[in-house]
Amino acid sequence: MNRYSRQDVLRILRISSRQLIAWEKAGLVAAAPDYGFQDLVQLRKLRDLRAMRISASSIRASVHAMRAVSGMANPLLEAGVARRGPRLVFRHSGATMDPIALQFEFDFEAGNARLAAVDDAAGSAVQRQNQVNSLFFEAVRAEEQGTLAEAIALYEETLRLAEHAPAAINLGTVLYNQRDFLRAEQLYRRATLASPDYALAWFDLGNALDELQHLSEATEAYKTAIRLAPGYADAHYNLALAYERSNERRRALRHWMAYAKLDPIGPWANHARLQAKKILDREQLAIVWRRPGCPLARR
Repeated sequence: MNRYSRQDVLRILRISSRQLIAWEKAGLVAAAPDYGFQDLVQLRKLRDLRAMRISASSIRASVHAMRAVSGMANPLLEAGVARRGPRLVFRHSGATMDPIALQFEFDFEAGNARLAAVDDAAGSAVQRQNQVNSLFFEAVRAEEQGTLAEAIALYEETLRLAEHAPAAINLGTVLYNQRDFLRAEQLYRRATLASPDYALAWFDLGNALDELQHLSEATEAYKTAIRLAPGYADAHYNLALAYERSNERRRALRHWMAYAKLDPIGPWANHARLQAKKILDREQLAIVWRRPGCPLARR
């Protein structure tokens, strides 16, 4: 069985080391030097739940409650998951369970034939999701091994079966690197539709639009990425570049300074600080601050 290092997991799932550590501390995934396929599936579910703005504490409480009432060892893998208010409900064998409220919903009125159909549909959905996950990770492996034709075919098959934002992003990036910016833009846009809160999808869409000379649309995509993830340093950098090219230097200034603060070391930070200084000098701007209880001061 293939194992994936921590760095592999961070790259494949596009999550931060801090986020992975937080899930480990919350007991949602075991801390380990490497991970198997089932671990990746579970981590992907956690990432998607985080995108739905469900806190780690709420996920933990729902998972522990489901274990207690169902006997499942790992509800995130053994049942479907959905959001209801601030917590999770689990779907299994045609029924929906809120383990914290101890509410169990089942359609008894439809008759035995309907229940069998629901069970079959639930089983088919789980099998389909497992197939999608398997195809995606095979595509990632092929891409890492440099067999790009195979990776492209596997990503395309994944997307034929499901609207899968990571597959759309990865395939878009393969094509972007081949300078097929139009198809890359289409795939990145598809990823934003599949997962509207995925900041990386909006950032990559901005890059493709920039290459296609659609500067105003690229600017809006970068702005969306920053709205979703205010600490996204690269999005600040590229948005600053876009504003400079639009001769909106004062708007660029804010994002040059944001980048330099978020990523203060290295050549890109030096460039951001240099650009900020040029704008301050050219526009004859000053940094302004206000102390509580004092009139406006200027420096």
